[in-house]
Amino acid sequence: MTRYRMLAIDLDDTLLNSRLQISPRTKEAIRRARDAGVHVTLATGRMYRSALPYARELELNLPLITYQGALIKEVATEEVLLHRPLPLELAREAVALASSQGHHVNVYLDDNLYVGKLTPEAEKYRKISGVPIYPVGDLVKLLDKRGVAPTKVLVVGEETAMDELGEQMLDRFGKTLHICKSKPHFLELSHPEATKGHALDTLARRWDLTRDQVIAVGDSHNDLEMIEYAGLGVVMGNACPDVKAKADYITQSNEQDGVAEVITKFIFGD
Repeated sequence: MTRYRMLAIDLDDTLLNSRLQISPRTKEAIRRARDAGVHVTLATGRMYRSALPYARELELNLPLITYQGALIKEVATEEVLLHRPLPLELAREAVALASSQGHHVNVYLDDNLYVGKLTPEAEKYRKISGVPIYPVGDLVKLLDKRGVAPTKVLVVGEETAMDELGEQMLDRFGKTLHICKSKPHFLELSHPEATKGHALDTLARRWDLTRDQVIAVGDSHNDLEMIEYAGLGVVMGNACPDVKAKADYITQSNEQDGVAEVITKFIFGD
């Protein structure tokens, strides 16, 4: 029997191919792992409502790690097991800074997505995430009016601009927020402990597992904490070199069913 009892899989550019689909081979491998008693979950920067259709497609009825680890929510019961939102005042300041530079900003409240206006970036994000978007004008005023800490803030823009903004955010919030890029043009801001690694540890403890019993599979900088946490940290073949450098194992790309390869090789030894 395999020593691995938990498998956490990132969605975009990992489990999903370029058409945002899960291949039949990968579905079958996940079903096989699940039937063998392995806890298979998703670990994504996406909203819970955006990840849920994929969980249902795979017949996963256990907790999902979403919003980079800021929200863990049970599929079967919809129970929230963990929620670490951004501190409201810091979120307000970060949104104001990004907005003042003309960047597109997403604010996530109660698993709903709010934007200032419907920009091309918003429309592209809607197509990827499959969720409705609510334009509200001034996002800082929204936060003031609602008085609720957002689960996450995402800034979308050109790669170099996001690098520059990321440096500014690190200078201002580096000790009080978790700041990383999930894609070259996505800058993510979350609670300092809202990482996939922290969330993975939470679920492992819930199931009385050690980190040596956990496999984590991802492709991007926002996956690094869980890749480093897991007993087997796997990086996709399509990942960038600095993420690959952190891998225990580099699998095939998301177009070549890399997740299926991991399951077959390490869980079943085939």
